[in-house]
Amino acid sequence: MPQSPTTAGQNHTAARGLWSSRLAFILAATGSAVGLGNVWKFPYITGENGGGAFVLVYLACIAIIGIPIMMAEVYIGRAGRHNPIASMRLVAERNGCSSGWRVSAVIGVIAAFVILSFYSVIGGWAASYIGHSAMGDFTGQDAEVVGSIFGNLLASPEKLLLWHSVFMLLVVIVVAQGLKSGLERAVNILMPALFVLLLMAVGYATTTGHFGEAASFLFSPNFSALTMDGVLIALGHAFFTLSLGMAIMMAYGSYLGNDVSIGRTAVVVSLMDTMVALLAGLAIFPVVFANGLEAGAGPGLIFQTLPLAFGQMPLGALFGTLFFVLLVFAAWTSAISLLEPVVEWVEEKVLIGRGGSTLLVGLACWLLGIASILSLNVWSDVTPLAMFERFEGKTIFDLLDYFTANVMLPLSGLLTAIFVGWFVAKESLAKDVSLSPVMFSVWTNLLRYVTPFAVLVVFIYNLMS
Repeated sequence: MPQSPTTAGQNHTAARGLWSSRLAFILAATGSAVGLGNVWKFPYITGENGGGAFVLVYLACIAIIGIPIMMAEVYIGRAGRHNPIASMRLVAERNGCSSGWRVSAVIGVIAAFVILSFYSVIGGWAASYIGHSAMGDFTGQDAEVVGSIFGNLLASPEKLLLWHSVFMLLVVIVVAQGLKSGLERAVNILMPALFVLLLMAVGYATTTGHFGEAASFLFSPNFSALTMDGVLIALGHAFFTLSLGMAIMMAYGSYLGNDVSIGRTAVVVSLMDTMVALLAGLAIFPVVFANGLEAGAGPGLIFQTLPLAFGQMPLGALFGTLFFVLLVFAAWTSAISLLEPVVEWVEEKVLIGRGGSTLLVGLACWLLGIASILSLNVWSDVTPLAMFERFEGKTIFDLLDYFTANVMLPLSGLLTAIFVGWFVAKESLAKDVSLSPVMFSVWTNLLRYVTPFAVLVVFIYNLMS
């Protein structure tokens, strides 16, 4: 006798499993959101854009873009109880809409796969620096020697491949174990450890004599230093920092119990993600100021500027090692979440089980990562889209980063916001997100009018810049 849709859905949910608690989901979602962007990008873009004023604008952008879209993505995942693409299709069909709306999740899943391929390469850089710092390779060295360590790493396909392989293996091992034994166990260990390491790093930063200067820089608004470009950068980072547009929150939401408030949980995750970013700033900027370094030093701050500073500081080797372990933990939790939506999809489409699906996707991602590795050295002069002026000089690594960050993620987030804001029945939404009538009205109006406009502005700005 055929099962009813309700019974079939309940059986499917039971087979897939659920997070053991709201805290487990919060740790997993925060682990996804907290990545290299928090520890690496947020401090330097804050430094480039005037400190406290930028932080205030960033927090406002989290409220109007980050939280609304995160809630929408988690809602779709929990309502669908399948992989992100299937969940999007099911929710669309239940609301009398075209199944074509699943293109939003398709874009997100593809983006997650592509991003992980080069994110693993960068995670490998951080992993290699743990050894350099622990062995004292930065101690007493000048800028030329420290710069040569990074330069030699990028110039060696063999070294990059080794660390890319190690990092990807760590990710595959966790995801292959499934929800309870893999994802949940990993975040229950890694996230508390990450917070402890971060607090230790902040504690050490207080001994530099420049902690007050760093706190003032981060929290004292200087609006004269904030440009319109800075506002748009804050808008874009608020979107990217919460792992939106990658189908991750749809995947994680599919394991979320019906008794958990989507609204309150999204707010907590956003606050924790922001707290980590600010703590990272408090850990990094005292070191920057104590050594007379430039606060807006750009991406090189992590792999060239800070190691130089560690080499000149008391206990610098210890603090540097601690810092790069922290960086690897942050990258690891994010990479796990990037692999999950793709594995969910493969697992439901191909009958090779969780382990086989993870190995298949991990291997494919690892192979794509080799193209990014080679573009840093052997293929550094290979620029596939050089016939277009905008892409002149961009390597394969650059192009993968550009199209995922500037095209795929904003497009996926924009479609999701429009779909949930305009096409999902309000009764269904109100029942699932568990907000008060006033907050529900605020959220849906943001999702309908403000959030899509803000994402569209980011989308256009990134394409034109």
